[in-house]
Amino acid sequence: MEDNTFKNFKKESPRLQKNVLLAGHTTFNIGGPAKYFLATSQKKEIITALRFCKKNRIPFFILGRGSNLLVSDKGFSGLVIKREDKNITLKSGFIIQADGGVALRDLVDFSINKSLQGLEWAGGLPGTFGGAIRGNAGCFGSETKDNILEVEVLDHNFNLKKLKVQECRFSYRTSIFKKKNWQVLSATMKFYKGDKSRLQEIANSHIQYRKDKQPLDFPNAGSIFKNCDLNLFSAKWQEKLNFVVKKDPFPVVPTAYLISEAGLKVVKIGGAQVSEKHPNFIINLGNAKSQDVLTLVDLIKDEVKKMYGVTLEMEVQYLGK
Repeated sequence: MEDNTFKNFKKESPRLQKNVLLAGHTTFNIGGPAKYFLATSQKKEIITALRFCKKNRIPFFILGRGSNLLVSDKGFSGLVIKREDKNITLKSGFIIQADGGVALRDLVDFSINKSLQGLEWAGGLPGTFGGAIRGNAGCFGSETKDNILEVEVLDHNFNLKKLKVQECRFSYRTSIFKKKNWQVLSATMKFYKGDKSRLQEIANSHIQYRKDKQPLDFPNAGSIFKNCDLNLFSAKWQEKLNFVVKKDPFPVVPTAYLISEAGLKVVKIGGAQVSEKHPNFIINLGNAKSQDVLTLVDLIKDEVKKMYGVTLEMEVQYLGK
C-alpha cells in the first residue's frame, strides 16, 4: 500500500523523492529523513502536492531556507516541500512582488539595487520572504508587516486567497498564516524612493552587526526564544531590568540577557551548547542531536523561570515527534 501511495504521488509530482535526510536542508544541520521530499519552484506543483496530501491524509511541511527550524532526529513521516522560488518583480515604481520561497537576502539586494527604501533593515536575516511574513520577522525597530500590501495564500483547504495587510493579523513574531498554518505563495510590498548608497550602507552595517554579535561560525537556528514582554515581569523585576529594555516593537527584555544572568552561557548537553557570544543562540558543535537541543531548551526555560518568574516562548519551530 505504501509503495502504491508513493507511485501515485510520483505520477502527480515526478520530482518527488523518498527518505531524504533533512539535516542538510537546515541551518542547524540537525534532523532525520523526510518520508517524502519535493524540491520545486512551481506554484502549480506545490498546490497539486498539497491537495494530494489532503486527499490521502499525508502530513506536510513547507521548507524554505531551513533557518528558525529544529527537525527531530527521527525525521518527518510526511511530505516536505522545499521551495526554490526565485521570482522577484518590480510591478511599478515603488511596488515589488515576490514569491514566498525567495531568499530574503535576495529580496533585500533587489530592493536596494532599485534604490527602494523599506527592507534594508533586514540585511543579513536568513530565511525566505514567506517565512518572514509568516513569523512577522523584525529587528532594529522594523517588522515585515510594515511594507506588506497583499499576500497570496493557500488556506487550510488549499484554496487560493489574497489578503490585504489588515487581514493578516500581524503581531509580534506571528500572523494569521502562522496561527492557521496557511501557506504563503507570494506577496506585494510597498517601498519608498531612497539613496542606493545609503541603503546599502545600512544593510551592510546590519550584516556586520550579526557577524560581530552572533555565532555564525557554528550551525544554529537563529534566536531560540522570543524576547520577553516587559509586562510579564513583576514590578520589582521591571524596575531592576529597566536598563536593558529595548523596543522591539514594544518594550521587551532581551532573552540573551536573562539566559546569561541565569548562569547558562556555554552550558553544553551532548553536541549542543548555549553560545557564549549570544546566549539566545544554541549552537551545534558538530554532532548535536535534536534531543540535545530540546533538553537544553527545557533547562534554560526552567532556570529563567526560577530566577525571573517568566516563561520563555520558543521562536524556533520544531518538526517531527
